[in-house]
Amino acid sequence: MRTSTAIIVAGIALFLLPFPPTFTIGALVILAGVAYRFLAE
Repeated sequence: MRTSTAIIVAGIALFLLPFPPTFTIGALVILAGVAYRFLAE
């Protein structure tokens, strides 16, 4: 598994947790993973 994929999976896991703060944090982690994938390639 690539690092960017791991970051996105972690973001999705946070996004799906039923707590309001993790929703925003998860969205930011997903965006960071997508940005990392574009920058790394």
